[in-house]
Formats: sequence, C-alpha cells, structure tokens
Amino acid sequence: MNAQCAGEDGQITICDIPNPANQSVNLFALLGGNPTPGGTWTDLQQSGGLNVNTGILNVQNVNESDTYVFVYTINNSSCSDNVSTVTVTVGGYSGINNPNASACDDNASVNLFQFVGNFPNPQLNGTWSDDSNTGSLTGNLLNATTSGLGTFQFTYTMPAIGTCPAHSTVINVTVHPAPDSGTPQNLILCDSEDLSQYSNLNLLDYLSGQDAGGTWSESGTSELSSPQDTFINVQNIYDTFGPGEYSFMYTVKPSHPICEEMTSTVLIVIEKQIDFTGSTLIVDSDICEDEVGLASFVATLTQGVETVPNGEYTIQYQITGPIPSGNIIVANFVNGVVTFPIPSISFPLVGVYTISILNIHETDGYFACDHIIGNISDILNVFPLPKINTGTLTIDDACEDSDVQVTLSGNTNLTDGNYEITYNLSGSNSATNQVVQFTVIGGVANFIIPFNLLPNAGLTTIAITHIINLQTGCENTASLAQNFTLNPTPNGSSIFITIGDVCENQPVIVNIGGLGSLTNVQINYDLTGANTSSGTATLPVSGGNATLTIPPNSFPNVGNTTFILQDIINVTTTCGLLNYGMSDTFAINENPDAPFAADLDFCVNENAVVQDLVPNGSEFQWFDSPTSTTPLSNASPLITGNYYVSEMSLLGCLSEKTMIFVTVNEIPAPTLAVDGQNFCGLNSPVPTLFNLSENVNYTGILAWYNSPSGGIPLLNSEILQDGITYYGFDSSSTSGCVSQNALAVTVSLLNCDEDEYSLMIPDGFSPNGDGINDTFNIPDIEFLFPNFTLEIYNRYGNLMYKGNKNTPDWDGRNNKSAVSDGVAPNGVYFFIVNFNKDNKAPKQGRLYLNR
Repeated sequence: MNAQCAGEDGQITICDIPNPANQSVNLFALLGGNPTPGGTWTDLQQSGGLNVNTGILNVQNVNESDTYVFVYTINNSSCSDNVSTVTVTVGGYSGINNPNASACDDNASVNLFQFVGNFPNPQLNGTWSDDSNTGSLTGNLLNATTSGLGTFQFTYTMPAIGTCPAHSTVINVTVHPAPDSGTPQNLILCDSEDLSQYSNLNLLDYLSGQDAGGTWSESGTSELSSPQDTFINVQNIYDTFGPGEYSFMYTVKPSHPICEEMTSTVLIVIEKQIDFTGSTLIVDSDICEDEVGLASFVATLTQGVETVPNGEYTIQYQITGPIPSGNIIVANFVNGVVTFPIPSISFPLVGVYTISILNIHETDGYFACDHIIGNISDILNVFPLPKINTGTLTIDDACEDSDVQVTLSGNTNLTDGNYEITYNLSGSNSATNQVVQFTVIGGVANFIIPFNLLPNAGLTTIAITHIINLQTGCENTASLAQNFTLNPTPNGSSIFITIGDVCENQPVIVNIGGLGSLTNVQINYDLTGANTSSGTATLPVSGGNATLTIPPNSFPNVGNTTFILQDIINVTTTCGLLNYGMSDTFAINENPDAPFAADLDFCVNENAVVQDLVPNGSEFQWFDSPTSTTPLSNASPLITGNYYVSEMSLLGCLSEKTMIFVTVNEIPAPTLAVDGQNFCGLNSPVPTLFNLSENVNYTGILAWYNSPSGGIPLLNSEILQDGITYYGFDSSSTSGCVSQNALAVTVSLLNCDEDEYSLMIPDGFSPNGDGINDTFNIPDIEFLFPNFTLEIYNRYGNLMYKGNKNTPDWDGRNNKSAVSDGVAPNGVYFFIVNFNKDNKAPKQGRLYLNR
C-alpha cells in the first residue's frame, strides 16, 4: 500500500457548467485508493481552471470544452507509484440567450460574446452562425457599419463532447444609428483679405452630411447667442481678437445610449500676413576661383520695417547664375534674424550668383497668407583668377629715353576694373620686380614702362610674372612676355634749310637737306616776324632732301618772316629731334593792285582774240580761271565767259585778278518754215523776196544776199526766180552782229494747181524777126507741167522740133532733120504736148506758121 501513495487514477464528466458546484471540484477526492495528501498538481494542458496548490478545479474558468488530464505527484522515493491522473471531460457552454443586445452602426467590430453573459463566461471553441444572413459576421465580430440598421439573430453553438450534448445560445442584436455631426470644412483666411464678406457667416455652410437638431458651442468669441445660433461675424472676431484659431463645435446626441454623441469642429483660422519689405539678405562671402568647394556660405536674413515673430519658418530661396539651383529650408527667426547655411555645391563655377528669397511661411501655419516678400536678394561672386598667359602684349617700337606704352589684350579673362602686375625687363635694358597698376576696359589695358628704365636703344623683353585683381583681391602667377625695340634718334648735325622770297598769296617752298638715309620725316615748325603761325607736316625724303610747301593763307602780311624748325621726327621709327630750333628768314613781296577792266562784247564773225582784250600790254596777263597760273597767249580765240587779268610788278609779283565777262555774240541762222521755198509763178502779183521772208523765222533784221558769203544785197522787191538760191542772214539790232551762217533757200515757182489756171495753146506764130510773136510757145506751161515735152511735126509726119521747159520756144527751125537750111516754110504744122503729170493724156493740135 505504501507503494501506491499517489492513489489510483480518477475521472469525471461535467456537463452543467453554470452549476455553482462546478466552481470548486476537488480533484484529490476523485483519486481512487489511498492517495497521500501533500502532493503537487500539474495542469498539463494549461486549462486555466486548476489551483495547483489546492487541487481545486474551477470548471467555469476553463475557456474551452475539452478533455483535460491533471497529474498528481508525490515526491516520496519509497513509493513505487507516485503519479496519478484525474481526467475531466468539460462539457460545452455557450452562454445565455439575449434578445435585447444593441450595437451602434459606427462600430465595425462588435464582439458578440459581450451579449451572452459572463457568469460563467461562454467557452471559446464554439462557432457563431449568421442566422439573419447579414453577411457582416466574421468569427465573433459583427461589422455594424455594413449590416445596416435593424435587429439580427446570431447563434453561438458549443459542440457535444463525451456524454455532454451540444449547447447553443441565441442573441438578437439591434443595430442603432450613430449620430452624425457632419464633415467640417475649415475656413482659412489671411488678414490681408477683405474679411467684411464674412461678417454674416453661416457655420452650417461649413458642415456637410450632419444630423439636424444638434447644438453649437464655441471657444470664447461670444459670437453665438445660443446653442441653436449658426451665424458668426468673422470681421468682428478679427477686430476684437486679432489673428488666431477659433473653434466652433457642432454636437449631435445619439438616439440610443449604445452610440456616443458626435462633435464636429469648424475651425476659423485668421493668419497674419507678414510684410518682409525692407528685409535684407546677406550671403557671406565672395570667393576666388581657387576657393570653390572649400568655402562655406551662410545667409543672414534680417527683418525689415515689420517685426517678424519668433518661431520656425520654412524659407524657399533660389539661386540664379552659371548653374541655377535652390532649396527649401526650415530655420528659426530669433529677434527678427534668421541664419541658414547654403551648400558650397550651389556655387560650383566662376560667375555672379543672385540668391533670392521666394517664399517664407510659418512651419506650423496654414499657408493662408502669401507673405509680402518683395525683392530680398543678395549677390555672391565667385571671382575668376586673373589669367593672362594666353593674352597678347602689344608694344610699338619706341625711342631711347622715352616712355613705352604696353597694351594687354586678346585671350585673357580680365573683366573691367583695376589690376596690379609685377614685371621684369631684360635685354638692352634690365629691371626686376617692377610693379604697375592699370585699368582694364573692354578686355584691353594699357600701362607705361617709364623712360628711366629704358636708357638704351636695342631689343628689350618685358615678362609679366604676377597679377592681382585689385577689386576682388584674386591673384595669380603669370608667364607672359613680349619683345620690343628702342630706336635711336636722328643725327641733326648735317641738316640745313633754304627758303626763297615769294610774292603775296604765293606758297612758300621750304627745302630741308642733310637728312641722310631717312625716308619720311614729320616736322613741327613756327613762323615769326611779319607772319606768325605753327604747323605740322609729314614729308617724303629723297636723297637726303625734303620739301615743305606752306600755303599762302599762312602769310597774310608782307615783309620778312622767319621759319623755325622746332622738331624733326623719323616717321618710320617715330624718334626725332625735339626743340631743334634751326631757322631761315625770307621776304613776302607785295603784289600790285588789281587792274581795272570792264566787260566786253564781240561778234563771233569778228574772230576776236586775247590781244583784243582791254587792258593789254606786257605787264598784263590774262587767264581763263581765277586759280590758273598759266596766262593765255595773245592769239587765243575768245569765247563767251569769264576772263581774269593781273598786273605784274617789277619783282614778278602778280596782282589779284580782275574778272570781266566777255560776250561773243553769235546770231543763229534763220530757219525756213516747212515748204516755205515753194511758190506758184502764176500768182499775181508775182512772188518776191518779201514773200519768201514771210516764210522765214528770225529774231532781228533779215537780209538777203546772192551768195553764202554775203555778196550782193538783194531788195525785198526782188522777183523770185525758179531754181535760184537766195541766202538770208539774221542780224541783231542791239549788238549789230550778223549770223555767221546763212539760210540757203532754193526757190521753186512750180507749186501751182492746174485746176486753178487754164492753159492756152496758140494756133500760130510769125518767126520774121520783128520781135512780135517770133516763136511758138505755150505760156506758163512750165509752172503747171514742169516736166512737159513739146513735139512739132510737118504735114508729112516728120519731127521738126522737140522741146521742154529748158527749150520751150520753137523759132520755126527744123532741129531734128536736114530739110534745106532748116528753116521751116510757111504752112500748117502739128504739135503734141506730153504733160507728164498725174497721168494727164497728151494733147495734140495744129498751128500755122506764117513768115
């Protein structure tokens, strides 16, 4: 018996979980045999219901229905069986039915276990069923936000175990609506806005979806007169309290206590606009190119006319320049000043950077105000190192013992401003560590090497070793050199001057000799004495000689004048003798007074020459222009125009020229009107020269002659002869000049119309020599038919005579056949007249010859 001191195993099944007796089941009492008290209990499955010290099992504390084994152990080495077990089958318990459970429809996780009681607690290993098919049940959790409002049934079932049956609990859950205080919309304002438009603001306009019947409260503005008042005056709030945050709460109570009351807050925010006008930004500091990446930069922003409240601000800045950038930083304004670093990477290249503040806002604000920024900026320079190694030094050759100008230009990076360089001289002249300052304008700089450093002629080299930009302080080594030549000055020991006397208004010729091998010289001279002036001229040199011509206007006065050669400079090298002082004196002789002369008139056919001009003589010279220096020969023909006469003195000086105007009158030949030479010889009275004059155009007096050279003058009453040429000359009644050329008119008297005149052919004649009717002719036929022919035949048909206008008269002789002595006997003869005009038919007839 001692060997079985733990007793024998026992077992029990407990189905009525709510029975109070099951709160203290003594497991020791369930052991068989004679167990020894004082052993220890072990809850192998951690049921949660066993007091291991007392062995008392509270079944109602076991959370799940199951079969549990509890071990009893006696710590006694003499026992052969010191362990025994008690097996307890715990039946299922699902709680108590609840027909009046409630939930709020804003609860997405309603624990249904809360509705089935907790004396004892229902066990956890059952299953829930959605009897109303809400579709909103997950495990033991009901989503009331999706089930909808209403009452829904759910069943919790614990399965049967051992001899214990299944156990179910039914609950009815009524889902009640949660109150909705609405979705608020905040009103965020800046005090720079017109707040008067919000002086009657309805808070309901800033809620949406709220339940009616709620009440309003607020945070101390006293704008609401009652819980039902919904209107406020924002302008009054600002005027009374200033900028700030003002809360107005709308509260809605629930229809069932399961739901909590809801409150929505409409926030009225009035932010103060900060005026940063006058604020200054200083970004330290400018750097040189070789400091890029090594320097640090701090920006200091100081408030302007308006105080900036202390606090944390978001500051946006931008950087413009060679590489644009920007950033947004958070920094604290303290007593109107804020400092913040700017990364050195923001200034990676040489150039000018502008740092500008774009926006400033409080970090805890609502960004309602666009604060007044204005122009808040600073400029930071990354200065280049002055670099001249690839530049160009331009140095003109100079003269010994003179200043030398050096021009620096070309491929440098020098900006306009002041610089200092250090240079050395070598070659014909030497100097070390010479310092000079100069100004760069448009990439070009000039500086002087002083003459005291250049005493020797020859080749000299300047080498620049260092350069400093005096504005930026940036400096750099340099290696730029250039050669230049110092030329010697001319030798003046052999130079001489000769100047001859001249007349008034004549140039003075200065001959300068002894110039050696010079090719071009520039001279500076002075005139003293009767005439004073100064001048400069550049002269070519040939064979050591140069000639200077000084114009007449430099010598307004007669008398002795001295020429002083002050400077003589080699144009090729620009080196020269200054203040040389060589001189020569010469005379300016007076010119005679201008002679008197009057305008003259000539006729062109007089063939006037210069000898005919007045005055004349060996002391007078005539010219064809006011500037001519070559007088005209006496045989030069005169033409219409200006002529100029001067008188020459015994010294060969000419007076001023006197101008006269010579008129060589030329009368143009008369002109004949169209067909003005044509007349009819049958007219009565017969045409005369007077009739011909009426057909001529002339300007003065018309005179007729019988030859082109004049000849015999003809009267106007002269009867015109057919085929005769008459010569007309025009003449001026004022000058008396006659036209040099004549109008030649060959008169025709054949311009007759046969229809106006009848032709009478005689029927006989008496060639007996008595002077009466001695020939046969047809009167005036030559005027009407100038090309006529006349044929005379005897009665036998023999041609006796043939005539025309040149032989119009038949004298009764046979000139066509040998008949006795050629004298035609008395008798009847026949004539034929061929008119030869306008296809007029010939006319024939007979005539009677009676001696």
